[in-house]
Amino acid sequence: MKEERGTPEFSILDTGGKTYLKNRTPVWFQDLNLETVTDRLTAKWGRTVRQYYLYLPETAEEEAYRRAVYGDVKKENVYAALTAFVKRIAGAGDLRREKEKVPGLKQRAVWQLRETEAYCIACTDLAEALEQSDLASEGMRRFRGMLREILDSADFRQMREQVCGIMKNIRALRFVITYEKDRIRVEPGEASGEYAALPKERKPLQNPFAGTPVVTDTENACLDILVRKMPDLFRELLSVSERWEKYENPTLIRFADEIRFYLSYCALQREMEEQGFRFAVPSVSENRPPEGKGLYDLALACVNLRKGKKVVANDFGYREGERFFVLTGPNQGGKTTFARSLGQLVYFARIGLDVPAAEANVPFFKDIQTHFSVEESVETGRGKLKEELVRLAPMMEDNRQGTFVIINELFTTAASYDALIMGRKVLEHFIGLGCMGIYVTHLKELTTAHGQAVSLQAMLDEQRFQTYEIRRGEATDVPCAENQVNKYRLTYEQLKERL
Repeated sequence: MKEERGTPEFSILDTGGKTYLKNRTPVWFQDLNLETVTDRLTAKWGRTVRQYYLYLPETAEEEAYRRAVYGDVKKENVYAALTAFVKRIAGAGDLRREKEKVPGLKQRAVWQLRETEAYCIACTDLAEALEQSDLASEGMRRFRGMLREILDSADFRQMREQVCGIMKNIRALRFVITYEKDRIRVEPGEASGEYAALPKERKPLQNPFAGTPVVTDTENACLDILVRKMPDLFRELLSVSERWEKYENPTLIRFADEIRFYLSYCALQREMEEQGFRFAVPSVSENRPPEGKGLYDLALACVNLRKGKKVVANDFGYREGERFFVLTGPNQGGKTTFARSLGQLVYFARIGLDVPAAEANVPFFKDIQTHFSVEESVETGRGKLKEELVRLAPMMEDNRQGTFVIINELFTTAASYDALIMGRKVLEHFIGLGCMGIYVTHLKELTTAHGQAVSLQAMLDEQRFQTYEIRRGEATDVPCAENQVNKYRLTYEQLKERL
């Protein structure tokens, strides 16, 4: 297959090359507890990587584009090469920031060349690694062709030759500093031992080209002497530094920034898999309803991993003609966690990454909509019910078809009769738009409120303790307080024993 030539608008995140600017965090992002996941990611890969997790690809084709790229990124040699590339580009950025602190012109020129050299090495090593890699995705194959074209250009070859050549000479530079009778003599030549402190100096001398950017007056004086003794070397140094001050190719810099989206998730996935958590490449068959095995809440898993707690996984599957799960069961039985895990499954599939499950089929959904229970607003003076309705109204007015909807514990402060009527209207609205989703509720009557709704139940064991398992089944009246009383040993007999 012939690889396409690149354009300045190339993006490894989508085929259109759109610009990903700072975006307001969607409501569903917070409801699904995805901030816990991105906090984990950004701790190692920088805060700016978070912005790429706030966007859903606009089309099924862009979702597939990302999924194919991620398939290449996960390959061991590709992952290692890309990680090294990103670190070296970041290292060049660190040198740039340090360079701004350098007062001397010649010293600043060396720091500039170190920065440019790091960039050249990063690009060259990545190109060599990708040439030896079996890339399957359109995005990575296209990037490899672009990188090859850039590195084969006359400008890049000349820059790499000149910059690496002068830096080789700088590193080979050796000189001897002799201090005698309050006089300093600097001469080219070999010396042994470590840099030492001169008399009346508080700290040892340091290499003015490789240490901290700030040098002492003595070090600067020594450097001036060396420049006078080797004028040709430093004249070339200044010329090459000025010639390649603007060295970056914007497409490569954009790639180095965007590829962190895939690398950050891949690093987390590897860490979680080492602890026994499973991830799957989702199938996207439109001919099968959404289904999955071993589904779990990734945000909860990240938190529990540090605490050494177990995370319960669940299987699920919509059947032909079913569009909404209606989930009931005891308090603290895992209902909200299961609803979040479903939303996360759709989300990670939509952004082209592996999903936290053993296996899954996730057809394309245009968007995600969520409504989780809210508290009363002290600022507005509205009660809880009104706060919920204020947030629910724009969701229903949008009339967005084909979205995945997660509703968690609506209308808990309303009378049961009113809550049932409103809940039925909500289900009818979203099912009528062709949406799919889950409705977590305390009202068992909602499980039969619509022909395309199916009942799920959070299970208890024989001792009435929560198992956190979610199964199909007819909704039953479960005393919500009973399982809490049993869990915390607060029965009448148990209290009598303590007292």
